[in-house]
Amino acid sequence: MRSLERHRDVGAYALGVLDEAEAFRFEDHLMECPRCTTEVTAFGATTRQLMLYRRATPRAVHPFAGPGPRLLDRLLGEVAARHRTARRRLLYAVAASVVVALAAPATALVAAGGEKAVRVTATDEKSGVWAQVTTENEVYGSQVELKVKDAAGPRVCRLVVVGRDGSEQTVTSWNAPHHDARPSTMRGGAALHPEEIARYEVRTELGELLVRLDAR
Repeated sequence: MRSLERHRDVGAYALGVLDEAEAFRFEDHLMECPRCTTEVTAFGATTRQLMLYRRATPRAVHPFAGPGPRLLDRLLGEVAARHRTARRRLLYAVAASVVVALAAPATALVAAGGEKAVRVTATDEKSGVWAQVTTENEVYGSQVELKVKDAAGPRVCRLVVVGRDGSEQTVTSWNAPHHDARPSTMRGGAALHPEEIARYEVRTELGELLVRLDAR
């Protein structure tokens, strides 16, 4: 082989991909070529990194290889266990809600995710409006659910959260139907966390207070 082609074998030799005969001939060439000797030395760091990578990388798995029966049994067992845990949590949450619903107007509920939800209920004797607010703590603040009975519609109403610092935030607004006393449900969010809320107020669009619900 010509000398120019031998020069091109530097990388292949350093990475160990030449067959035995080619490697033997290239080593004879190295004894007479300072340039190739220098380049082989320069490849040393790359060669070591590739060797470490090969040792740390598991053998490739055939793309059509299927899991063995033990792996399938273990995966099915883990899925079943997770489902049982989720069902137990849901049952606990439902049981807690039922028990607390029979207690005082302001109660603490256990949500499915383990967070506590605060529920307050009130009826205004003057306006006749009944409201129930359920608040859950979230990263951003509070998630608020409002149930309200207002038979004096039609009118535009809104739920306002009043903070302990005196700040106010509108959570949601709605149109009360015409003389309909059935409960309506609305949901919204507030930047205040439950412990930062002093009270909830249902107001008309003009600011008239319909019912006030004090937070605990």
